[in-house]
Amino acid sequence: MPPNDPNLGYAYQLPLVGWGSRIRLGLSQFSDIFSEFDKYIAPAYHHDRCERSVQMRLYSMHKREFVLVFVLFFACLSLMMFIGLAGPPITEATRFDGAALLPKLNNGTSVNQKQLATGPFIMKTPKLSTYNQQVWIIATLETENTDGETIDKEFQICVTVSGLTEEHKPTSVSPHYEHHNRTRHLHCNKQICDEFLVMHLGYLAYTHYIVNFHFYDLEAFHERYHIKELNFHFKTYNPSFTAIEIWFRLIFVLGSFGATWWFYQTLRKYPVHCWAFEQKWLGILLPLLTAFDNPMFPTIFLVGSWLPGMIDAIFQVTFMGTLFVFWLCIYHGLRQNKRNIYTFYLPKFFVVAMMYFPILVISVWQEIDELNDPAYDHTLENDYYVVIAFLYIFSTIYFMYLFWLMVKAYADLRSMPFFSLRLKFLTLLMLIVLTIGAIISLYNFGLDILVDSLATDIDTKYTSSSQFMCFYGLLNLYVYVMAYVYSPLSQNPHDETITKDNPTFSMINDSDEDVIYGSDEESRRPLNRGHNDDDSD
Repeated sequence: MPPNDPNLGYAYQLPLVGWGSRIRLGLSQFSDIFSEFDKYIAPAYHHDRCERSVQMRLYSMHKREFVLVFVLFFACLSLMMFIGLAGPPITEATRFDGAALLPKLNNGTSVNQKQLATGPFIMKTPKLSTYNQQVWIIATLETENTDGETIDKEFQICVTVSGLTEEHKPTSVSPHYEHHNRTRHLHCNKQICDEFLVMHLGYLAYTHYIVNFHFYDLEAFHERYHIKELNFHFKTYNPSFTAIEIWFRLIFVLGSFGATWWFYQTLRKYPVHCWAFEQKWLGILLPLLTAFDNPMFPTIFLVGSWLPGMIDAIFQVTFMGTLFVFWLCIYHGLRQNKRNIYTFYLPKFFVVAMMYFPILVISVWQEIDELNDPAYDHTLENDYYVVIAFLYIFSTIYFMYLFWLMVKAYADLRSMPFFSLRLKFLTLLMLIVLTIGAIISLYNFGLDILVDSLATDIDTKYTSSSQFMCFYGLLNLYVYVMAYVYSPLSQNPHDETITKDNPTFSMINDSDEDVIYGSDEESRRPLNRGHNDDDSD
């Protein structure tokens, strides 16, 4: 061996490696690298977003604060319900005997009883004020049917309404009104017949009205079954309830206006593009809540016109429609950063519009037609059932769509602490509102809530003002709670550049003490874990 040999007598030769082995070795090295960084990468590509958003109060609230918020919510709602229970009933009704409304002969005796099937019936209404809001006249009928038959009789009704001026002179309510015979259906089960609507006035411009109505095509029915008793129920809103409604709607207007001002004040130092998705939606819902409470509501009683009532109905329907769109957008928007108007917003607006416009059409349709004919009943039109069918179909589609978005949101975001927190709070509050709203509606209207008007059914009883207080209080408190929870924390807007709306970056900068809900390791779990992994959610 040469003395200066650098190998010192040893020889080393690299093993020969094929191309396939080299590729596998390179891929394994890349796999090791990505496995090290995998816990720092967001669970899905559409969650790894770098949008800047304002940190919400929701992120810093402890569990006891959430409990306190919900306790205050239910306490305020219960207080409003008890105030409503102590208040007057919403409607009041006066019964008139049909035989007493028939014209009298000169000797003071009543005309032939056969006129119970024809009329004319002449009614002078009790003294009214604008606080009575609306008037319904509903007829109930009882026969001497002993056959046990179920009867469905179609007949005609003609109504003429005149208002008495201050000089006690009758004047036509609708100057361009043409006398039309309107169809009614008389459904009888043995002796008892269902009530039917005679007429409805949407607003009151006179203190007294003279109502004259005739029945047609009931003569043969009377000869066979003999009408034993005919009563007319004169139904209006209770003036005492109207006074309470005015005051509490004023309180709700002031509350919603104050909440709107406060919410915008807390966010005014932040650019709008930095607002979180919920905060942007609250910026829309709060002004619409003020419109829902309607600061112009007292004009209904000051202006003898149907227009203020129409505007109030439009405000209410618009707020409810926007609230439905909000629920769809939130559950979808938390999972998706790119919210294109055509692919993200348009399908949601379409589904809600198919519920919004049928309700709006029914309201406007009824209001305009009743101005020309107080005996008009839109529920007897064939087109009405087409509109109702649209409403039922798209209501079902809406709740199926909402449920699907909720499932997708929980499947994708339940492992991410702050997104999971947003979902849980949103879902719990929404379910409370939907459950209480459904209970109130079913308690008032039964299963025919989408078919019957507010007071066209004698069986619809309003024993107190609690229904009104619960409904308006529920929606106002719901938005107030969201405004508080989604409001920004009191801090310098430049302290945080990228906040917890992106959990990947927020968790890197947070200490263990700052992470209130969940830990760093929990936040790094993948969305779709294996079946053997611990799933404590």
